[in-house]
Amino acid sequence: MIKVGIVGGTGYTGVELLRLLAAHPEVEIQAITSRSEKGLPVADMYPNLRGHLDLAFSEPDMSVLTNCDVVFFATPNGIAMTMARELVDAGVKVIDLAADFRIKDINEWSKWYGMEHACPDLVEKAVYGLPEVNRAEIKQAQLIANPGCYPTAVQLGLLPLIENGLIETDNLIADAKSGVSGAGRGAAVATLQAESSESFKAYGVAGHRHLPEIKQGLTIANKADVGLTFVPHLVPMIRGIHATCYARLKDKNVATRLQSLYEKHYANEIFVDVMPAGSFPETRSVKGANYCRIAIHVPQEGDTVVILSVIDNLVKGAAGQAVQNMNIMFGLNENAGLTAIALVP
Repeated sequence: MIKVGIVGGTGYTGVELLRLLAAHPEVEIQAITSRSEKGLPVADMYPNLRGHLDLAFSEPDMSVLTNCDVVFFATPNGIAMTMARELVDAGVKVIDLAADFRIKDINEWSKWYGMEHACPDLVEKAVYGLPEVNRAEIKQAQLIANPGCYPTAVQLGLLPLIENGLIETDNLIADAKSGVSGAGRGAAVATLQAESSESFKAYGVAGHRHLPEIKQGLTIANKADVGLTFVPHLVPMIRGIHATCYARLKDKNVATRLQSLYEKHYANEIFVDVMPAGSFPETRSVKGANYCRIAIHVPQEGDTVVILSVIDNLVKGAAGQAVQNMNIMFGLNENAGLTAIALVP
């Protein structure tokens, strides 16, 4: 059994990680930390875990965490980087669900996250945990930077076009919508039901923290800088991300081949579902499941390709992808603990 520790178990990402790991056939959860909730049984905070998890929250204790095989960080940005070195030095594998190790340019990271990085040398060693791109590196990694939710949906949508050199990459557009759980569990006026219900708004238009992460991934695939306009929106639902990505084809005559290109590109990816031509994937079709569903459209037989990409922001966009990475790191079946079917309705 894989001995697992979780730092930061009280947020939405943390409880989703607990939900998945509690049912994982190869996992034994050793510790779930929360300074503010120390001593509280986890199932008292999250009754959905009653009968599945008999642990209480505890303060982070390195003597416990360094005896784990893998430690997940479901913490705010800036926490994992202060603890990762001791774990890595002890031979523990680390999966950070926050952004501490995602962006390779430390100055760029500091610009967007407003703090000095505590261990820039570990950023170089970290592997970006998008399995559809870095599976071989993940298998050998000790430190994983789990991708963000928006970056997962956008990159999986655009990468086949970029890798095959089919689109102009100077003016890509990603128009993405997220449910309110993406903002976390902390109280904030903008995510109160009276504020977000029956409303719909854009935010972060001048620049969102996920922009440099998306550009980094697309630039690596393109082997050159890309131009990207990324606009996130908040929609009145709890879970889900819908990314609508726009790009201009270099040759409009390739439009008829795009469906088969995507199907071939993701043919061996169990968690990417290329839907039939003409489909419109819905966020509810991935609710609670570790899937990205994608559809390709070329409106009016023109030269603009529109990619529709949906994920559950808490699963394939966070905790599910983290478990997928763990499975790869430990040589398990990649779908271990991740076979749940999406919830409908």
